[in-house]
Amino acid sequence: MAEAARGPHVLRRMNGAAVLAALRAAGTDLRRVSEIAVTTGLSRPAVTRALSDLTGSGLVEELDSEDESTRQVGRPARMYRFRARAGHVCGIDIGPHKVLAVVSDLAGRPAALHRENVPAGTRGTELVTLAQQTVLKTLRAAGVKTSDLWATCVGTPGIVDRERGVVIQAPSIPGWAGLSVAPTLQAWLECPVYLDNDVTLAVLAERATGIADDDNLVLVHWGERIGTGIVIDGKPYRGSSAAAGELGFIDLSPATEREHPTDGVTGPAGLGAFEALVGADAIRTLGLAAYGQAGTTPPRGLADTTTGPQQLFEAARRGDPVAQSVVDRVAADFAHGLSVLLLLLDPGRVIIGGGLSIAGESLLAPVRHHLARHILLPANVVASTLGDRAVAQGATLFALEQVEARISPQVHGS
Repeated sequence: MAEAARGPHVLRRMNGAAVLAALRAAGTDLRRVSEIAVTTGLSRPAVTRALSDLTGSGLVEELDSEDESTRQVGRPARMYRFRARAGHVCGIDIGPHKVLAVVSDLAGRPAALHRENVPAGTRGTELVTLAQQTVLKTLRAAGVKTSDLWATCVGTPGIVDRERGVVIQAPSIPGWAGLSVAPTLQAWLECPVYLDNDVTLAVLAERATGIADDDNLVLVHWGERIGTGIVIDGKPYRGSSAAAGELGFIDLSPATEREHPTDGVTGPAGLGAFEALVGADAIRTLGLAAYGQAGTTPPRGLADTTTGPQQLFEAARRGDPVAQSVVDRVAADFAHGLSVLLLLLDPGRVIIGGGLSIAGESLLAPVRHHLARHILLPANVVASTLGDRAVAQGATLFALEQVEARISPQVHGS
């Protein structure tokens, strides 16, 4: 076995992987054999053999140079580049309010994106059908067939069994728990399909953008629900049961003074105690109550269950004292809960994503102010720049990681 591991076919495969990595890193740029040899540290004959294998597999294309200065006497110089469109991957964000799909080539460049709103009352099996319809529309927009997909990844709220591709718990989606989401989609797409927690995938996307390239960071998805994606030493941390990061279920009240309407871990609509305290619904309710107590007219649209918090933040930015007092109270309560994570994990950066991240500094500035009272060191708290694309983008990145073995050269030779 040891001899086989040192055989020439293994060396040839390693050389091929090095050449392929160099071409993928070059993106759409063409590379000559001599340039690849310098980048990889391999000899020209080794590079030439690897390129022959890779072009034969369809992962690399060979072209004539259009630059006269690079031509050799008597024949054109040969140039090579990675064929990113040799295959595609799909990332899908399935949530209680939307399904968003992204199709990307093997270089991670998006070819198409499509979003569908989830009708009220949609249940689990209906949501799978909607996801299939969304993927088909995305594939058509990209000009890609289902047979061109090499891998697909689905991000969903709640706790998932990644090995079986099954949703274990998802309080925000009726009829979603217990569904074999990944196996169902895999049988339909005929490519490997992976399932992961949505916020865990979102934090991978945030890290890949460069805004959060720290090896230790936290992404808090703050909307109606509150979830957390955690990266430790450069790797996502999911916990032993894939249930790490459920910040929304932390109860900050003393056991003898429970003020939140919860029954055990979850309360109405499956909300956790922290979600019932500072989630989007709670903020809207607090705002309406504050204006009622002040005897003043609330901002137009504050009672809307989808846009209410946004109207409150805009009023706070305009200097409305009632709105500012509500935002400050929410920021104080949120900072109290967030401090639990920061004291335990000491992340290099905290990213606030989800629907409430659109409030920007009108919310984040008071959060930082109140947070300083609870933690030992200053925290770097910033808003996400990816918006509602974060989960699907992270799912795409995860799918690309899974096809690495397939795009590695399958070289057989002596």
